[in-house]
Amino acid sequence: MSDSEEAAVVIRAYPDGPLLVRGDFELQDENGEPLPAERRTIALCRCGHSALKPLCDGTHTRVRKRPKA
Repeated sequence: MSDSEEAAVVIRAYPDGPLLVRGDFELQDENGEPLPAERRTIALCRCGHSALKPLCDGTHTRVRKRPKA
């Protein structure tokens, strides 16, 4: 694998789930300040219900299972 392939960032969208980000990336807040990303793979919340925003905490699974009114 070449250096450019190792440095590539891959973002995968899961249906009704998070965005998985893999690779050599920098996570920033709304002001452009770096946020700690302790792993090379993170899950970003898309449902808006996570207590760990912008990271996913799995809340989407509970929200999705609620009966519809």
